[in-house]
This record gives sequence, C-alpha cells and structure tokens, in this order.
Amino acid sequence: MPDQTALRDVVPEHRKTVYDVRRAIDGLADEGSVLELRPAYGTGIVTALVRLAGRAVGVLANDPKVLGGAIDAPAADKAARFLQLCDAHGLPVLSLCDTPGFLVGPEAEESAQVRRFSRLFVVGASLSVPFVCVVLRKGYGLGAMAMAAGGCHEPLATLSWPTGAFGVMGRGGAVRLGFKAELEAIADPDERQEAFDHMVAAAYRHGQALNMAAHLEIDDVIDPAETRDRVIALFDAAPDPGPAVALRGRRRPGIDPW
Repeated sequence: MPDQTALRDVVPEHRKTVYDVRRAIDGLADEGSVLELRPAYGTGIVTALVRLAGRAVGVLANDPKVLGGAIDAPAADKAARFLQLCDAHGLPVLSLCDTPGFLVGPEAEESAQVRRFSRLFVVGASLSVPFVCVVLRKGYGLGAMAMAAGGCHEPLATLSWPTGAFGVMGRGGAVRLGFKAELEAIADPDERQEAFDHMVAAAYRHGQALNMAAHLEIDDVIDPAETRDRVIALFDAAPDPGPAVALRGRRRPGIDPW
C-alpha cells in the first residue's frame, strides 16, 4: 500500500496551481494495480481500473491539466460509457471530482454537448453499483453534480478534502454576474478591482468544504490520508450483488459500442 500521507501534498494550497490527478489515483490504489483506459480520448476525464485492498474498482477523475478540469463532450461520452462498463461488471465506482463544470460557449455547443452531457446524468441515475465521490478541489455547477452521479446526496457518501470548494459556478464568474451593477457603479478601476477581489474571497469562504459539510450539503471533510480507508469501508458496507448478476440480465444488459 502506498504511503497515504503523501496524498496531503497532491493538491496545492493555492487554488490556481495545477497538479497531476494521477498522483491521487496512484496514491489511493494498491501498488501496481492502476490500468488507465482510453488515455488519449476525452482527456479532461481520467478513467481507470484499479484495486483497493484487492477489490476491483472503477475510478473516474477530472484532470485539472486539461481545460482546468472542465468537462467537454468527448470527456462526457468517455465517462458515461465507463460508468456503464463498471455497472455491467459489478465494479464499484470512485469519483474524484475537481471541475468548474461543463464546458460552455458557442464553439463547444457545436459538438451537441447538451445531448452528450445528459448521458452522464442518465447513466449515473441508473447505476446499481456502489458509488463514492471525493471532491479534491473544485465542485462547481452541473459538472460536479454529474461527477457525483446526479448530486451530492446520490452517492453512498460525498466526501471532500480540505481544499474543496463548492458553488453553482466559478467564483470569479459568479461575482461578475451577480454583482455586475455594484461593480460598474465604482468609477475608479483600482477600487473596482479591490471590491471584486474582496467579493471573490468572500465567495470562496462561503463555499469552502467545511462550511458545506456544516450545512449538510456534503457528508464529511476528511484528511486526504484517510481517503483510502474511508472509501474501502464504504464499499465494504455496501451491498454488492456481484458480477455474475449482470450475466443473468439483472443489471445493465449492454454497454454502448464505440
């Protein structure tokens, strides 16, 4: 088993500093057990088969190095199909969330993204296998809900590292939209920027993981070094009908072809 205390250093304290989410996956999984699937497609989401204490588990993770973790249409297709794969073979799923949401904009919308994004919700809502979500940093908008199988109350548990931050959208954009009139009323550019920075800081304090847990929006804020033990305990406590059930047609009868 890897040294779990090393997970405390995976996500930098500064929210704008990027990191390698594969370090988190390697740190949680049994040594030498990580098998990443389709690494060159839909690169904004990492899909991997791993073992946790010997149990086969599917891991879904946002990659903050790609689009800041935003989910585009190919990544949504990849994630939805991976969830079907795990469900069909009776593999519990661990979701590592760090996303500002779904990718938006005119160019992104040319990819039929609404239809393709919705597959994540449809598949997530029909899963029969245990599902646990751990928020590493950003948990914003519909993208974060999709990474949690439809919402923070849908998984067996939604946990967060202390670096977690939550909201309906990125804090900077939310402040610009929500306080547009107030900011435009400030004539001096330096004062306007100072007011903006103050509002963003306040929004981050409001949406920090500890505050969300205190209001029961998520289940707990945990030491990253405890993540593996907590996830294993949750999967151990969950009923698991086993992969043979899928062969008898009691679970997902098929997986989308590629």
